[in-house]
Amino acid sequence: MQSIPPALERLIENFSKLPRIGQKTATRLALNILRRPPGQANELAASLSELHKSIRLCSNCYTFSESDPCKICDNSRRNADIICVVEHPGDLLAIEKTGSFNGHYHVLHGILSPVDGIGPQEIKFQELMSRAKEKPAAEVLIATSSTVPGEATASFLIDQLSK
Repeated sequence: MQSIPPALERLIENFSKLPRIGQKTATRLALNILRRPPGQANELAASLSELHKSIRLCSNCYTFSESDPCKICDNSRRNADIICVVEHPGDLLAIEKTGSFNGHYHVLHGILSPVDGIGPQEIKFQELMSRAKEKPAAEVLIATSSTVPGEATASFLIDQLSK
């Protein structure tokens, strides 16, 4: 019977808690880190430790940022009259990667899903409404997913913002 050292087992267990990381992938990642020089493992550990200390939500768009406001909201060359509403910070990053959008964003941090108990209070909906009242945008793009909850969220947002 092969015994996995407890430290390696803990790392595998922690990796397997990440989305889309199963036991096999978690084991491969852990073993890969173990085979690397200790300096690289220490650098990874330090960056993980620093993550929650350095990153916060932008008080304007609610993306992850080390500054407040974030670099996008603080950029005077971007068009503040156009707001693109996205589900998650990763969606913002994907749009930014294209280089074709020059407006501002609003990150909901989720979508409506009554079945899962996620209503407007569980996402950054009220913050979007407050933002729309303070400084109405000329155009709001709703970039939610084409899933049923994504479409329902888009419909809800369109209805609420058009009021």
